[in-house]
Amino acid sequence: MAIQRNRCFHCDKGVAFGNNVSHANNKTRRSWKPNLQVVRTLIDGKITKVKVCTRCLNAGKVPRAPRGVQVA
Repeated sequence: MAIQRNRCFHCDKGVAFGNNVSHANNKTRRSWKPNLQVVRTLIDGKITKVKVCTRCLNAGKVPRAPRGVQVA
């Protein structure tokens, strides 16, 4: 359960792919990356750092670990 690359820990949202379409209808590949933040959270009684998208953070779906508290 370490920090994964470009993927939300809770909802598993990842990178989306598509095309840039110019006025001349030229198409080039592009990607949309999710807005991920590194968060300290309690998982199975241990504090771990995970990447979570801001939609899950604002909805309160991820329990934040309190600051300054050591969990053994």
